Amino acid sequence: MLAERYPEARLAAALIPRDRWHPYPTASQRGAWEALPDPVRAQNIRLGEALLNHTWPALPATLFLEYVRIGNRRNYERQHFARRGALGNLVVAECLEGKGRFLDDIVNGIWAICEESYWGVPAHVRMQRAGVGLPDTAEPTVDLFAAETGALLAWCSYLLGPQLDSISPLINQRIQREVQQRILTPCLERDDFWWMGFGQRRVNNWNPWVNSNWLTCTLLLEADPARRLAAVAKILRSLDKFIDPYPRDGGCDEGPSYWGRAGASLFDCLELLHSATDGEIHVYDEPLIQEIGRFIYRVQIADDYYINFADAPALVYPDGALIYRYGQRIGDPEMMALGAWRAAREWAAFSQLREPKEHVPTSMGRRLPALFLAEELQEQERSGRAYPPLPRDVWLPEIQVMVARDQARSPAGLFVAAKGGHNEESHNHNDVGNAIVYVEGRPVIVDAGVETYTAKTFSAERYTIWTMQSAYHTLPTIDGVMQAPGRDFAARDVHYSVDEAQASLHLDIAGAYPPEAKLERWARTVTLHRGREVVIQDGYRLTAPAGEITLSLVTPCQVEQPSPGVLHLTPAPLPEGRMAGAAQVHYGADDFQVELETIPIHDERLGGIWGDHLTRVILRAVNPPQEATWALRVRPL
Repeated sequence: MLAERYPEARLAAALIPRDRWHPYPTASQRGAWEALPDPVRAQNIRLGEALLNHTWPALPATLFLEYVRIGNRRNYERQHFARRGALGNLVVAECLEGKGRFLDDIVNGIWAICEESYWGVPAHVRMQRAGVGLPDTAEPTVDLFAAETGALLAWCSYLLGPQLDSISPLINQRIQREVQQRILTPCLERDDFWWMGFGQRRVNNWNPWVNSNWLTCTLLLEADPARRLAAVAKILRSLDKFIDPYPRDGGCDEGPSYWGRAGASLFDCLELLHSATDGEIHVYDEPLIQEIGRFIYRVQIADDYYINFADAPALVYPDGALIYRYGQRIGDPEMMALGAWRAAREWAAFSQLREPKEHVPTSMGRRLPALFLAEELQEQERSGRAYPPLPRDVWLPEIQVMVARDQARSPAGLFVAAKGGHNEESHNHNDVGNAIVYVEGRPVIVDAGVETYTAKTFSAERYTIWTMQSAYHTLPTIDGVMQAPGRDFAARDVHYSVDEAQASLHLDIAGAYPPEAKLERWARTVTLHRGREVVIQDGYRLTAPAGEITLSLVTPCQVEQPSPGVLHLTPAPLPEGRMAGAAQVHYGADDFQVELETIPIHDERLGGIWGDHLTRVILRAVNPPQEATWALRVRPL
């Protein structure tokens, strides 16, 4: 899509020289900063004031080594991200105020970051030839957060170059040298970083995320026109490795939280390219680019709840201004409406100086356009053009995800989402055939999501983690045999249908299980009968008798059994004042015995969503026949 359309000769003619490219006002251009709305200025300056005389968190070698020693990556990441978040807040405050009050703390932050041996995080240091452990300073490797750091420092130099020079010319010189050595040179000279896509490994969100930051560093800091052109051309070739195989339905198989660094980071790249070529690079009329954007509003359930297949939490907080800008570019008013709605919620939290939900700081390349869009976004809200679109029906045929609700643009009533796909999706869980159900916008039958990442999460032990296993999704287990990971373990015979009265997904999930499950067929149909019920119907045939078959449901609700064949899922309190939903589950009383398993939650990430436990409902088949048809019916309580 990019490299062939914009070959190097065309790119050379279109690319604005570095000294003439001014994507945003610098701190010296006072009028633009002082014209921002007073509340926006005041709140951002207040964030900077909280960091005056800031003590920068330490990043000792032993903290870095916790990943390889005990599998903990979060302790180092907290300190790492705290440094970058503080620097970003100080830079924005200085740009807004323009009095030099924050400069010394900014210089301290820049200097501290430049003195780090590695700008990435411990979990990613395995990219170096020395492997995990401490970083080898002789081999700079570029991961997500090395690239993020390079871009942050590039923006510091762009926004505050003369102000930093007034303290010492060595500051900008050091930024230039460090970014050149750690980002620009290795990215330009090496082709073996897997995220580039030039090898055999499939790329994921790393590709556009790293490329967006490498592109930022290149456009802002690369002084050699030939190297600048070569880098941009290489970035286009790399981005094609992400775009070309992307599902044509725009579906992000990594889940909506990763859309923020997959499709949304692609948008970051396209915006930088559009700006740096004065609009010459423009692909927003391409259907695929449009569909990639629309994914985010198609998978919203209600409020901050989003479909969370793969490594996604049930609560997602996508960047409102970014969604709005993407919607503007593709001419989609629904996407713009979601963006404005999200921006209003972000501002409500920001105005109270509440901590952001995500621990990774917002990229400066996203923060700057959000600041200069603040007034426009507020006008969208005042004029009633800020709302979640909540489409009634969505079918993404390539990633095989169905979304259905009782009525569009409303969380009222029943909501169901179900998936097919395969078990080698990016950030895969073994969950082919999984379904989740919400009632009145509240969770009833859920996908637990993913715990805080550790060394085990992306290792050979991944599927020993309970959240990754099919037995902890809305799926069957046969004689203890669960679904298996791998591209060959996939749904087959997939069909979707929809009309005014219902929406239905039919698929055979037998292929997602290994031969030991003895499955000839497990035909599952998930149907929303609008205004009435969700039906999960299973018809199976085994190649040999089974001693045990179970169906699992995971719920945040309290579970009661008022009579055989009926379960009541009743509201239970969740963190931050949220409540679980209410539903009744009808099953064949003669077919199943019910067991309840409490799943204690000790993990910070899961606990922030579900509290201290979830409940697994195990429906154990009575004398399971070799062939049968069952149905679960979920109705509002």
